[in-house]
Amino acid sequence: MQSVLIVIHLLVVIALVVAVLLQRSEGGVLGTGGGGGFMTGRGQANALSRATAILATLFFVTALAMSIIASWGRAPKSLINAAPTTTNAPASPQQQQSPSSLLDQLKQLQNQSGGAPSAPAAPAQDAPK
Repeated sequence: MQSVLIVIHLLVVIALVVAVLLQRSEGGVLGTGGGGGFMTGRGQANALSRATAILATLFFVTALAMSIIASWGRAPKSLINAAPTTTNAPASPQQQQSPSSLLDQLKQLQNQSGGAPSAPAAPAQDAPK
């Protein structure tokens, strides 16, 4: 059903593009002014305007139908009631995993060295004369 609707939607899109491109330009913004085309009559312009409106309506209807069909299989989910499935806490210190980030590696080195890391010595400054 969804594949058929997609094909219909694509055909409507192509027809809509063609109908828009066939219409006569009335703006004259770029200096062309529309000129003479093979569909310059007043009756053809009304027919193309009506066809464009119908194709635009079909475009919106098929787009809405596709979004409704796509959402049928989705079930609402609650983030509040979701329970975690696994825990990441190690059972004992021997089973600790290797550190994954640079910060974890630095903390592990600090714990192995037995204390706080020493700050680098500040450069000696000359006393004012």
